[in-house]
Amino acid sequence: MTETEALALATHRHYKGGLYRVIGTAKHSETLEPLVVYEHLWPHERGLWVRPADMFHGRLEDGTVRFQPL
Repeated sequence: MTETEALALATHRHYKGGLYRVIGTAKHSETLEPLVVYEHLWPHERGLWVRPADMFHGRLEDGTVRFQPL
């Protein structure tokens, strides 16, 4: 997938530059913790990932947004 094609689908850009599409929010089966389900689009191989919602929407220690909404 090219960067242009990924931009058409992406909902967020990672602070390191990658493009991602949020699929939705799920709950951990044991703890009920909210998890963001998202797809990596570019620049590497596509794939589905999950991350705790607080971490996905959070900031790094220096204040940088981890995933910037597009």
